[in-house]
Amino acid sequence: MQELIKNALPQENIMNQAIVEALRLQHWAGFLSHSQVLQLCRDFELTPLKLAIHLLPIAACYSHTAVSHFNVGAIAIGEQGDFYFGANQEFAGKAIQQTIHAEQSAISHAWLRNESRITDIVVNYTPCGHCRQFMNELDGADKLSIHLPHSQNNLLHTYLPDAFGPKDLDIETHLLAKEEHHLAADFQDPLINHAILAANQSHCPYSHSPHGIVILFKDGDIVTGRYAENAAFNPSLPALQTALNFAYLNDKKLSEIERVVMVEKALTLSHRVMAESLLLGLSAIKLEYIAL
Repeated sequence: MQELIKNALPQENIMNQAIVEALRLQHWAGFLSHSQVLQLCRDFELTPLKLAIHLLPIAACYSHTAVSHFNVGAIAIGEQGDFYFGANQEFAGKAIQQTIHAEQSAISHAWLRNESRITDIVVNYTPCGHCRQFMNELDGADKLSIHLPHSQNNLLHTYLPDAFGPKDLDIETHLLAKEEHHLAADFQDPLINHAILAANQSHCPYSHSPHGIVILFKDGDIVTGRYAENAAFNPSLPALQTALNFAYLNDKKLSEIERVVMVEKALTLSHRVMAESLLLGLSAIKLEYIAL
């Protein structure tokens, strides 16, 4: 990741050097806190939006595009000004529905860092219909601004007029809001309990079937994933995808995975088969599945 990021922007530029140094200090995680953003903006006389647009080539470095070879970078801006990078993630040899789009990547990244509201999405290409529908699930979607290098300050609903979403189904709790499914984390295995805590925070108001994933790496680091459901169903993002995406954006190597645990309360649907299939194509580690 280090070399990809250094090659993405000319390093003779002092601002680019400062950006690379900020990312190096946090071990190449695709995230800038609001204080880092403000410091960069002060030092180089930029607005946060101009900085985000400048950072898009770096966000795209986190892409894995074995199918399309077309990298997309995105940045979700949180309510306090934190920058959450995102990039499209593809999985060769698997169903194309397993793909993670860049906007989904940035939003789920923010969600797993416990961001409560996203005010802006900055992306280097116009969002596809799939991503527009996914963004419409967000708390505050009616005020969400979309910014492209060639066109800024566009409300989501200018891209998605006459939209169908959670409000049409009388759903009051939207994606990124605090959720609790009251699943008891009382197993002796702490890794299973981590997965249950993740499942408890799933957004699944349509199927009422929460699930969570935990990935243990050989260095002891733990990454969790939660299920993000969508009113249109197909743009939903399973927990394994949100976990893998978070791992990629924190420069974790999938070859270093030691265990993967999935817990699920499958009332009206199950993601077990899809998760097993995807993991089989990425790692020799077998999915450990616990039904609740």
